[in-house]
Amino acid sequence: MLHALQSLTSWAGSRKGAKIVLAIWLIVIVLLSGIAPAAKKEAVSAGEGSIRGDTPSAIASQLLDKHFPSDDGLPALIVFHRPAGIGEAERAVISAMSQWLSSPQKPEHAGGALPFHELPRPVQDSLMSDNGTTLLYHLSLRKGLDSAGTYETIVQIREWLDTNGSPGLQAEITGPAGIASDTLALFKNADFVLLFATIGLILVLLIVIYRSPLLALIPLVIAGLVYQVVDRTIGFAGKMDWFVVDSQALSIMLILLFAVLTDYCLFVFSRYREELRKLGSQYDAMRVTMSQVGEPILFSGGTVLIAMLTLFAAVFKPYHNFAPVFSIAMVVILLAGLTLIPAVFALVGRKAFWPFVPVLEPERPVKHKDGLWAKTGSLVVKRPALIASALLIVLTVFSLNVTTVKYSFNLLKSFPEELSSRQGFELLEQNFPKGKLAPVTVLLTSEKEMAVDEPFLQHIQKLGAAIQNVGHIDSVTPAIVPGMGTRDAPLPRNFVADDRHAIKLQMTLADNPYDPAALDTVSALRQSSADLLRSSGLDDSSHELHFAGQTAEQLDVSIINRRDTVVTFALIAVLITMMLMFQTRSLLAPVIMMATILISYLATLGLGWFVFHTLLGYEAISYRIPVYTFVFLVALGVDYNIMLISRIREEATKHPWNVAVQRGVSLTGSVISSAGIILAATFAVLTTQPMQELFLFGFTMAIGILLDTFLVRGVLLPSILTLVGGKSGSRKTGPSSAIGDSRTPAG
Repeated sequence: MLHALQSLTSWAGSRKGAKIVLAIWLIVIVLLSGIAPAAKKEAVSAGEGSIRGDTPSAIASQLLDKHFPSDDGLPALIVFHRPAGIGEAERAVISAMSQWLSSPQKPEHAGGALPFHELPRPVQDSLMSDNGTTLLYHLSLRKGLDSAGTYETIVQIREWLDTNGSPGLQAEITGPAGIASDTLALFKNADFVLLFATIGLILVLLIVIYRSPLLALIPLVIAGLVYQVVDRTIGFAGKMDWFVVDSQALSIMLILLFAVLTDYCLFVFSRYREELRKLGSQYDAMRVTMSQVGEPILFSGGTVLIAMLTLFAAVFKPYHNFAPVFSIAMVVILLAGLTLIPAVFALVGRKAFWPFVPVLEPERPVKHKDGLWAKTGSLVVKRPALIASALLIVLTVFSLNVTTVKYSFNLLKSFPEELSSRQGFELLEQNFPKGKLAPVTVLLTSEKEMAVDEPFLQHIQKLGAAIQNVGHIDSVTPAIVPGMGTRDAPLPRNFVADDRHAIKLQMTLADNPYDPAALDTVSALRQSSADLLRSSGLDDSSHELHFAGQTAEQLDVSIINRRDTVVTFALIAVLITMMLMFQTRSLLAPVIMMATILISYLATLGLGWFVFHTLLGYEAISYRIPVYTFVFLVALGVDYNIMLISRIREEATKHPWNVAVQRGVSLTGSVISSAGIILAATFAVLTTQPMQELFLFGFTMAIGILLDTFLVRGVLLPSILTLVGGKSGSRKTGPSSAIGDSRTPAG
């Protein structure tokens, strides 16, 4: 396989091949631009409810739709608030809005709305908070409405409220429809800001580090070309409905693409500069360069690709939806790393390094530089045990903080504080019982038709009491009263299904519906369903209890997330270790590398939580952060492992083992640290995004990359390799048994 790789990279860097490669990339871009839309046009925002149809909450929702069919789609909650209290003027505004939403002039996609203007005064009062400052109004959009239609409808309602509102009356739109609308608005221009911020930051860093305008511009031009191919390919796939294009995935993909391609450019031109001093032909220099750098690029890109492919094994849709987007991106990035990058640099040649053009000095050996990394390499091989022990202690201390991390399942906490959906949610949280934010629907189903008579209603009354006795439950409604179901006391609306095979109750939790305590309550109810039925006198063989709503859904999300975390982590660790074994032709080195990557990940998560919780005051972080961070930090961390190990193996064919480690650190330290700084800074651009989840992910990745680049990859791994190499008797000239034989190509 590696012989084929060398043939490909040699051809791509040749005089004729480089021109053909560049032409092919440009032709592909033109063709894709003609037949495919931009990925953003096909993107959707994956919500929290992205769970499989066989989960308990999804089954409950399906049964609700079956027994209580409705044309209503996403619900919107309009929260009216006035600190001095809702008075007559405010009621008039709400009544006018209610009339508008019930008239032919209402927004095209607005569905059923609460007829507030027709309700008796006592019923209107029941919609108000106990302190009289806040009123909750319910509205549904039409079923099957897409995200654009949802956004348009919510915007029209907001415009009406802005035009017709009363002074001092705050009106916020929250609920699933409000959240969906705000999510679309958040990402509307975010990608443009992200793109230009990323380009600007990389440009500045490259100019500062390398002081060459072309070396700064060429990686960005290459990344721009590759981005066009990736963007249109994903857009075409989305247009054909091959997979869901997730908005958040596109944001992170953009960062990944520019960061990884810049890294590959650094790896190539740092070695290319060495070879240009030895060889007169720029094409021969590129051929030699890629013979040494091509394999590390292949395996580093391959490990990232494998990590992305493992996300296909995830059950939770937001994770699963990341897989195709990132897999396509990595395939194209890898192709660019092996063809486009050598082609462009070969065509530009020595001019790429202006004003510091490498002069032909064939007799000049590669100097062992006396800079920071040369000193670090010398220190590492002199005191490997002391350095490794000290670093492991520090990293372990950071890692222990992982046990204190608290996770949030509340999507709204990730929104900016000024967004209407978050403000509305917080107004509800402050003025209504916590559980009213998102009540749980309790669905009792029966195989046989229910005889809704006095004895049966007594069983339902007992069931409601039994549910409340579980604890952490504020109320179960409707209240069952004597005589219910008679002419004088008709059954509540939507209490009994038309087919008489289901009854619907509403349960208000005592805790915030998104808190772990609320999830535990619903979990306890699920586990005790049979006991609840029996204690209320209902046959558990013919009756079933189901729980629907946000809390039930989040419980399933938490269960699926735990499953996906274990499966994804295990697959990534095992598959990448196996790939490293193939690359290094060693059993021990991949285990060492993976062990250092894992402790680096744990230390990053622990240190990140210390910053977020202790310094910034966050009460919890998104439950997705550990998975996102693991996938990207492990996959990208392997890149620097491979570059370092490859150089040490090369040096070990000419020097004793300790000298090889020392020279490996010295000769790769500058390029790896530069790549790490650029990669960390690029991910840090995500902290400019409005979503807290992206901010936390970007910050965590930046911490992790810097920790991995300067401490783990630059110091800890070389220290361990020195110790292992010494014990294996590899101090002699030649390749170390610890990291395999660099003289034997694989494939």
